Amino acid sequence: MAAIQQIALIPIFLSVWTNHVLAAWLVIYAAGNLALVFDAGLQFRAINRFLSFSRSADCDGRTASFYGALKRVYLGLAAVSVALLLAGCSVFEPSKLLGFEHIEGFDAAFVLVIAGTLLTLPTNLVAGLYRARGHYGRAVLIQSLALLTSQLCEVGALYTAGTLTAVALAYVAAQCLFAVYLLIVDVNRQFPFLRRPARRPSVNWALGQFRLGMPFAVASATELALLNLPVLIVSVMVHDRLAVAQWGLTRVAAGFLRVLCVQATLPLAAELGRDYAAGSRNELRHLYLQGSVLVTLLACTVVSGVLPFWQDFFALWTHGSLPYDARLTITLLLGTAVAAPSTLAHSFANYSNRADLLVRAKGLQLVLFIALAVSFTPLLGSLGAAIAIVASDLIVQFGILTVSVMRETLDRPSRHIGFLLALEVCVVVCGWSLGEIIRTVLPLDGFSRLAAECALWLAILMGLASLAVRRRVRERLRAWILR
Repeated sequence: MAAIQQIALIPIFLSVWTNHVLAAWLVIYAAGNLALVFDAGLQFRAINRFLSFSRSADCDGRTASFYGALKRVYLGLAAVSVALLLAGCSVFEPSKLLGFEHIEGFDAAFVLVIAGTLLTLPTNLVAGLYRARGHYGRAVLIQSLALLTSQLCEVGALYTAGTLTAVALAYVAAQCLFAVYLLIVDVNRQFPFLRRPARRPSVNWALGQFRLGMPFAVASATELALLNLPVLIVSVMVHDRLAVAQWGLTRVAAGFLRVLCVQATLPLAAELGRDYAAGSRNELRHLYLQGSVLVTLLACTVVSGVLPFWQDFFALWTHGSLPYDARLTITLLLGTAVAAPSTLAHSFANYSNRADLLVRAKGLQLVLFIALAVSFTPLLGSLGAAIAIVASDLIVQFGILTVSVMRETLDRPSRHIGFLLALEVCVVVCGWSLGEIIRTVLPLDGFSRLAAECALWLAILMGLASLAVRRRVRERLRAWILR
């Protein structure tokens, strides 16, 4: 559903707004997502505590006590964060800082989206409990319905009022309503034991949760920064507003791929976390081997299909109003594909309480990314921001965090890394080459061309993938991966 927000709604926005207003909305949307850093690592701190309670005699009682106390902390955090936001925006006008002072209603929309995001922070605690208790699908369903509802409300506000403020208010209102339902109604239905009276946390206990959650906060902040901060950096350092819009739209493909990989790893990471907590090393190793191959295959397959057809899609998507930048697209997508195995390592580190590794690796990655982005963006424009993202991913998240996790988890990590890299090259080269061949042989134009290209590419891919469905082939592949 988040992909719909960034992909399906863009042509609708462009039918009413100019490119400059669209660029302003993309910056506001990125800033809203970046506000999730105020979670301060509490969600992953809670997940690890909930997983540890599963081994205790009074699992439900300890869970209810911890949940009730941390819920009060979350509510206080949301209130304080909104107050700080209002105070900050009254002193520093976001429109002037980000170069959108000529866009009417930018400041109000900016405050609305970020404040709405901050008010939904307590639902992170509910989502963490659902993940730890095997209700991950329900959390995803409710959050997807919330996003879909907010997107429909955005379209309604766009065509009735047409202003940034109206669209921002529609987006935030739906999110907050679903947050109230999840926090007050749904979680108590799923876990009746949470209705027990909750203890009031002391100030020292609350501060202790922030301290213990700090490594997860650093890791989460880095991930959110890599997804959203480049949009703000390009907005500040690149004066051409069309270039900002082009960057924001090109980042959609890489951002979608990154989020897709993260979502694919979350259920795997929860299972890995349970195996890690139980000390089931054999099951842990087998699941990690297969999970990393799955995530890598997913990312590389998507990239191999997007690269040849993105130019045709981009022209239709933007109604030809923005130029296509091949270097930017290739840099972002290939870099994301190569770093795909690190997504599982990062998620697993969050679910196995590797605090020291997370704070060391992700802290270094954030510093490296900001240093490279600030150095390269003024010189190379949006391409410099893309290089900063890819370089920080490959050097730190893959080179340090992933290698460390694999060394602790697998018997032969070097062999598995080599296998994953070979798999990436094979899938991307074959899929990209197939797409380029299809583009050269199809004589169609416009939407019919794009639809025919994608349909033919998918048909050939499905034919090849059907070979892996055969039991004998599947068992051989599985045995080869687990060697």
